[in-house]
Amino acid sequence: MADLENIHSKLEIMLLDPIRNGASAEYITRLITTFSDAIIDKVITFSLAEAGPPPCKFVFLTMGSEGREEQTLISDQDNAIVFEDNDNPDAAKAVKTYFDHLSQLVCTRLDMAGYQFCSGDNMAQNPKWCQPLSVWKENFTRWIRTGNPEDLLYSSIFFDFRGTWGEMKLSDSLKTFLLNSIQGWSGFLRHLTENALYFRPPIGRFGKFLVDSDGENKDAFDIKQAMLPLIDFTRVYALKNQISQTNTLTRLFRLYTKNILTKKEYNDIVQSYNYLMDLRFRRQITTIMDEETKPDNYINPGNLSYLDQQMLREIFKMTEKLQQKLHYDFTGIA
Repeated sequence: MADLENIHSKLEIMLLDPIRNGASAEYITRLITTFSDAIIDKVITFSLAEAGPPPCKFVFLTMGSEGREEQTLISDQDNAIVFEDNDNPDAAKAVKTYFDHLSQLVCTRLDMAGYQFCSGDNMAQNPKWCQPLSVWKENFTRWIRTGNPEDLLYSSIFFDFRGTWGEMKLSDSLKTFLLNSIQGWSGFLRHLTENALYFRPPIGRFGKFLVDSDGENKDAFDIKQAMLPLIDFTRVYALKNQISQTNTLTRLFRLYTKNILTKKEYNDIVQSYNYLMDLRFRRQITTIMDEETKPDNYINPGNLSYLDQQMLREIFKMTEKLQQKLHYDFTGIA
């Protein structure tokens, strides 16, 4: 157990040389995913030893950036538990009590390991997100059919899930249900598109970067927010075309092989995504090693080279065009 305490800090040290030596963002995120999945395995193993044998099969889901296998050096928890249904009310209550306890153990240990609690409480230790499969299907149905801001927020987080530990058939069943449900309710993708278009690339008229005007991040923009339009664009088209994978680069490749994206669109988006991720990693390593503070996502364009600034401008202009395409394809408005 003591070995788990703040083990995430070792990841920062392990990735220092690969990032500074120009390792690809895809390689770095693969290392982080492998590391995080190994921690989850250890944490759940320890937690099961304390809680006792589970009363039925279950799966631990990771969601958000971890579900997409796109974590950076800033790590909080987005997770959930899905367990088998039980038709006996008394038995079902006992099962729920067991998994509520188990999820508390798991999330507390992940926090101890350096994976901070989610500020939005989107974690398995929230009883709402520790439920039998039938309840998760009800949740998904409601989020798809309602389309209010809160439900769209939940869908953007929870729909990028992957089974990380346990009975993967439960995860697969939920994924199949999700994709089939979306096909039967086309208005959801319109709502998801309208929600996605709120996030605009930080570029104004004449190529001027839109940065914070005051505060501790003065003259900088949040690169995580700047990447959201690319991630959202890819998610909407992937859900539309029943692509089960959650990783953005994998989704893009599947969209290309299905002829949803042209070769030029595919190459441009992939290169842009990788460039932004690389810039994000470089910023985070700088905060840790040079500024000796916690990693953040704030980029000051004034500290970048002329070539980097021009690259960002071109990426943000391309992103605006992708949003126009998304808007037209899913709302019918040019």
